[in-house]
Amino acid sequence: MPASPDAPKSLRDPAAVAARRAMAEAPHIRPLRLLAQRIAAERGAAVPDPDPLDGGVEARLLLLLETPGPSIGRTGFVSRDNPTGTAAKLFRFLREAGIARRDTLIWNAVPWVIHAPGALNRAPRRSEAAAAAPFIAPLLALLPHLRVVVPAGRFAQDAAAPLAALRPDLPVVPIPHPSPTYVCTSPSVTERIRAGLGEAAARLSGIA
Repeated sequence: MPASPDAPKSLRDPAAVAARRAMAEAPHIRPLRLLAQRIAAERGAAVPDPDPLDGGVEARLLLLLETPGPSIGRTGFVSRDNPTGTAAKLFRFLREAGIARRDTLIWNAVPWVIHAPGALNRAPRRSEAAAAAPFIAPLLALLPHLRVVVPAGRFAQDAAAPLAALRPDLPVVPIPHPSPTYVCTSPSVTERIRAGLGEAAARLSGIA
């Protein structure tokens, strides 16, 4: 398997992206890639792949973000290693919490790109969350070891509501969105992210 750095913003290097792409057919990732391709075909929009350095179908923690940002085309991955401020914050928060990469899958509540080419980032709409809801069941079906869901931000938390009906046994631990703009609004945002990920880590270790 090709080497690929495990570091914040490491996917700004085209060689790192190519190395990660060479791992994309790994058995723990391929079923999720097929789901992403199905969603892309049905929605007529790009859906980035999960990061092969993460746990894929072996994940015990599902971290649910909002939607792929306009810059996702640079890598084609949903990854804590993407060259964005939000990804870098997420990388550090997960590492601080002691949550192993192999335990995680990062996905988006609206998994397809909602932005027109060249458009600025925008918040996803409720109608888009409703359109994405039918894809939650097939996603959960690919995650037999799932122990906890962590929606990041209010939109992801609302979009995760169908989980309660599909898996009422599954704990949902919401955290604030880790974008640098929001994290900088108050020290309490960082505290709440750390507390939520700490709780999720405890659930993975069987303490909570």
